[in-house]
Amino acid sequence: MHRPCPRTTRRSAVGALAALALAAGGIAATSPAHAADPNLVRNAGFENGLSPWTCSAGSGTVSGSPVHGGTAALRATPAGQDTARCSQTVSVKPDSAYQLSAWVQGSYAYLGASGTGTTDVSTWTPGTGSDWKQLTTSFTTGANTTSVTVYTHGWYGQGPYTVDDVTLTGPGGGDPSDPVPAAPGGLAAGRTTSSSVTLSWTPTTGATGYRVYQDGTRVQEVAGASATVTGLSPSTSYRFQVTAVNAAGESPRSAEVTATTTAGGGGPAVPKHAVTGYWQNFDNGATVQKISDVSDQYDIIAVAFADATTTPGAISFTLDPALKYDEARFKADIAAKHAAGKSVVLSVGGERGTISVNDSASANNFADSAWALMQKYGFDGVDIDLENGINPTYMTQALRALSAKAGGKLVITMAPQTLDMQSTSAGYFRTALNIKDILTVVNTQFYNSGSMNGCDGKVYSQGTVDFLTALACIQLEGGLDPGQVGLGLPASTRGAGSGYVPPSVVNNALDCLAKGTSCGTFKPAKTYPGIRGAMTWSTNWDAANGNAWSNAVGPHVHALP
Repeated sequence: MHRPCPRTTRRSAVGALAALALAAGGIAATSPAHAADPNLVRNAGFENGLSPWTCSAGSGTVSGSPVHGGTAALRATPAGQDTARCSQTVSVKPDSAYQLSAWVQGSYAYLGASGTGTTDVSTWTPGTGSDWKQLTTSFTTGANTTSVTVYTHGWYGQGPYTVDDVTLTGPGGGDPSDPVPAAPGGLAAGRTTSSSVTLSWTPTTGATGYRVYQDGTRVQEVAGASATVTGLSPSTSYRFQVTAVNAAGESPRSAEVTATTTAGGGGPAVPKHAVTGYWQNFDNGATVQKISDVSDQYDIIAVAFADATTTPGAISFTLDPALKYDEARFKADIAAKHAAGKSVVLSVGGERGTISVNDSASANNFADSAWALMQKYGFDGVDIDLENGINPTYMTQALRALSAKAGGKLVITMAPQTLDMQSTSAGYFRTALNIKDILTVVNTQFYNSGSMNGCDGKVYSQGTVDFLTALACIQLEGGLDPGQVGLGLPASTRGAGSGYVPPSVVNNALDCLAKGTSCGTFKPAKTYPGIRGAMTWSTNWDAANGNAWSNAVGPHVHALP
């Protein structure tokens, strides 16, 4: 297992996520909403068209039939990785109780509220046919919360859903006598992909939300001072502006910024055969490095590790002050690795890390916070290095939600322990198979494990060619593509408690699997020339040993057929 910083002042992984039941029906608030309070949702029955609702990827339209009440309803259709999410931002008061409800019909339909400042909530139904069903949930706002986002969405691969008569009751948050906010300043374009542009701006005093305009047309309404506009075309320039809103009205538009999407996605493509290395965001005796110091032999650099936050499911990242590494330099170094064709991902977990994604709310929080960190620092994706159990249902949901935000260039790596990949029924293995269509590579830690069963049913001791090949065979024959299988080993004897093998043994195991040569007593029934490559813990321990591991394994991996 990976060995993070031993100092007790720093945790090397994400803390535990709090629970939110993903079940049909409501979630009780701490206190009831005020029965006399008016509905805070604007255009709640969609009789006035879609505004101020915004729907992802143009997925929502207003329809005259079927309706629950009035003359119109919202009809939204999921497509591909888009769940047809429609939302609006509503002004609320801090430390107040609210009840949210809506009538839904058709296929899978979700109703929820985010940005509550406490626990974001959602409820759902797997489908109602031609009947209408009321979804209801409740929440209490945080001490500083002045707006929340009310939303509905469907689910991947499911049919359209219809929503009508959305109601949010509780204390109104805005005073119409308040002044209209000033236009936001500091609008800037950040990370771009072939289909998205990330925008940020300076928060405006008195604003309860912001509206984003693309080429003069409003496309989003968000609560915070950033947004990602999706559904764009490759190699195309777009003009953006934002406005600030509150109960009194909408500000003038900001200064305009122009951004051009990339030709082929966000970060560089991972090569057919790749070497992964973990970069330590702490000092534990190994060589302290900047990202720019990492050997060019590494194709994927996994930054270890993400930090826990007080929000259930959310992760954060902060550079360890002991490294004396400026954040601007860190971002620039990641960009330079991109220019050199490398990928940089954020690792979640580690030896001492505990994370529990056991419900829909924590899965969504994980995806939202991981996407925010990708936008901020330029990470190309995430590495799942959970050594304390994994829930395949909700980790799958989290990673698919992240994929829906990031698009086709998302890099997802995993570093399970050997025990986690002994059977396809194990949670880690099931998660890998669940996301096979978006998974980059599983680099199993073939160390710190003792003896294990191989795919032939025999027991093999770690530290040998047979151990690596016979255990990798389980994954290769268990449903993963060869390009999704990598061999994880320590870079030196100091990098792990046990299981170190010389780089020559790693290379022999790769040759055995890819070409049927240099095998030990175990020889697989067939070859796997597409095997992805190898991983090591860590680039820092490798550097402390003169980069002996990467200088030997890197060229060998890159020369595989």
